[in-house]
Amino acid sequence: MKELNKWQSILFIVGGCIMTIGAVGFIVVLGNIDVRRVFSWVYLVGAVSFSIMQTFQSYEGVNFVIRRLKRIQGIASLLFIIAGFLMIDNMWAVTRPFFNNDIDYLNTMGNKWVLALLIGAILEMYTATRISMELKKENTKEDNE
Repeated sequence: MKELNKWQSILFIVGGCIMTIGAVGFIVVLGNIDVRRVFSWVYLVGAVSFSIMQTFQSYEGVNFVIRRLKRIQGIASLLFIIAGFLMIDNMWAVTRPFFNNDIDYLNTMGNKWVLALLIGAILEMYTATRISMELKKENTKEDNE
């Protein structure tokens, strides 16, 4: 697995923290719409930086399982970014003009970012755990040879 340099690692960790702060802040601050709008952008910035740094962490080996897990991790990153755009749409109603009335808009677009974030988080936890296990197996196999 290609290691990130010092600045990439910092940006990766900070991006994850900013993403978490944005999501939690968006959920906790219910009354103030302006603050929620800021948190939606904070989440998106964190998700983009986290996802970009995660793609820099590539795998150059031949293990098919790790390659597949890295592709699934890419899907999780994409879902994080989609969740950010849906969160922004939830606050700014960018797609509202494409619907006939507000009820159609709310039924179709309202809080769908939660689903994208949940699926992305589950995929991310699964792949991070499995990649770690597969790399340990690969390193053990190399040490035995």
